[in-house]
Amino acid sequence: MTIRVRIGTRKSVMALAQTEEIARRLIAASPDVEVEIVKFETTGDQDQTSKLLQHGGKGGAFVAEIRAAVRSGDLHAAMHSLKDMPGNEDTPGLVIGATLSRDPAGDALVLRPGLSIDDVRRSQGKGFKIGTNAVRRGAYARRLFPHIEVIHYRGAADTRVRKLDHLEMQRLPGGGEVGPADALIMARSGLERVGLAGRIAYEFSDQEMLPAAGQGIVAVECAAGDWQTRRLLAGIDDLAAHRSADAEREVLWVLNGHCNSPIAAFSTIEGTQMTLTASVLDESGGLFIEASRSGPADRPRELGRAVGLELLDKGAAKIIERSRPG
Repeated sequence: MTIRVRIGTRKSVMALAQTEEIARRLIAASPDVEVEIVKFETTGDQDQTSKLLQHGGKGGAFVAEIRAAVRSGDLHAAMHSLKDMPGNEDTPGLVIGATLSRDPAGDALVLRPGLSIDDVRRSQGKGFKIGTNAVRRGAYARRLFPHIEVIHYRGAADTRVRKLDHLEMQRLPGGGEVGPADALIMARSGLERVGLAGRIAYEFSDQEMLPAAGQGIVAVECAAGDWQTRRLLAGIDDLAAHRSADAEREVLWVLNGHCNSPIAAFSTIEGTQMTLTASVLDESGGLFIEASRSGPADRPRELGRAVGLELLDKGAAKIIERSRPG
């Protein structure tokens, strides 16, 4: 008997590539499965000018509408980039049924043609502009390159690179423009998925720019009570990625971080041990605290809780509170 699974996803090139990979894996694991991909144009896709905070952060901009379709029964599952899923709030009735094996989690610098990383380092106050919409990336960029200007820059991965190459201005929320950008900071995995890995001019180490919690992990969410879908998703779940997701998201939960909080968390697993590092910065990159611990890989939430509590002991709550919108 054929089992039909409807999976919701955003319309972007990257989201579709991720969802098609989920479909391939489901069919390979269960040949009786037939997958239908349902495309959504989310609020964040429709409005590529405003800051995501205006739409309730990444969760409100990219996740809420697809989640609602899962809750209503219109979809069996939803594909999300894990870093877009709020980690500081409950999701009643929904569970992460599967995570795919983690892609490279680091961030990368994309430069306008003709420029090099040395141009960034040598620019010293000459108005060099780096575009990003992520407050975490912006904070780290200001920490690494105090002389550069970070500008608000949004859009799908391929669209952002096109605007960079054509010296296009970026519209600002409420009117006006900024730019053009000289460089962009983007996720390495996202560039690879849209065929733009060749544009990577520099890859940031974890010490230079710690990734966002869940970066590089594709998550598949479904209804908690939909046991047939949960059984199918369990067949494609990557245990290591799922444990990393649990550890890193626990940090967000403990810190009660919001979409305007520059918070980073990244874990690695070697054998039976997991090492988790997390940091909190202010938007200027001037205030910076970090915590790192190791523990059993099969107890990821406990490790995440310990790291989150250590950050709170070091003053993370004050930094996060100052970054909340007025």
